[in-house]
Amino acid sequence: MPELPEVEVVRLGLSPAVTDAVISGVEVFDSRALTRHDGDASDFEVRLGGRRIVGAARRGKFLWMPLSPGGAAGAGDPAGEALVAHLGMSGQLLLRAPGAEDGRHLRVRVGLEHPEHGEMRVDFVDQRTFGSLAIDALVPTADGAPAGWGSGEALVPSQVAHIARDPLDAAFDDRRLVNVLARKNSAIKRVLLDQTVISGVGNIYADEALWAARIHPETAASALPTRSVNRLLAEVRAVLNKALVEGGTSFDAQYVNVNGEAGYFAHSLNAYGRGGAPCPRCGGPIKRDSFMNRSSHFCPRCQRR
Repeated sequence: MPELPEVEVVRLGLSPAVTDAVISGVEVFDSRALTRHDGDASDFEVRLGGRRIVGAARRGKFLWMPLSPGGAAGAGDPAGEALVAHLGMSGQLLLRAPGAEDGRHLRVRVGLEHPEHGEMRVDFVDQRTFGSLAIDALVPTADGAPAGWGSGEALVPSQVAHIARDPLDAAFDDRRLVNVLARKNSAIKRVLLDQTVISGVGNIYADEALWAARIHPETAASALPTRSVNRLLAEVRAVLNKALVEGGTSFDAQYVNVNGEAGYFAHSLNAYGRGGAPCPRCGGPIKRDSFMNRSSHFCPRCQRR
């Protein structure tokens, strides 16, 4: 599943192309792509038509594009709405020129007219159909700070309001995380994957950050002293920032940026996906354990319980 770096790479690619663009038309080819939308395909198409996209924002693994009021449904449309996207496991938002050939697994097409770039379209492609698009109301953020990356407004989609801030967000509260972990007896990796505690971190970057911080994934969160939490948070940020620079992690063709290009952070992984390989730090074998229908990768020698 795409994590913070992959989704942020998509947002960075979308932002200049969609900001100030007017939605010229919408076609829904598969209504399964609208599972989070409160309405049918026709409602989605009509309510988006003629709307202007104000920007592209992200919190954790959620993307949204705030919309101007009005549109094809009439001037009475509410002002505080956004087009929200979650990529699920294999969702892709691809920028395409008009008339470009449809890719496989195309679920929704959004036509755009940009004042600078002219006509283009955004294709939502999703092989496994776990991703989704929706029109959602914007609500005030709980802390009064801007909602996330790419947003200067303290407004977040209602579907995203329960998602915690990510560790690269300027408004992320380190002290709050220390306090929350002190009350959690669950394994630290399980807590890192809880998007209501800290968002944007998934299986890959949790393994990498825990390896870098020398913390066993099954260590109880409450057992970590403050200095260990601070060290782990620093490593989470370092791993996410490095992955951002390298365009995210791609193991196959399912994760790509808006131009269809793969990231190459997979070449920098120290633990994830390296079961049986030597640990880059001590030379001992990386261990792979089953974890929540996924896998954990760690070094038993460096990361002791």
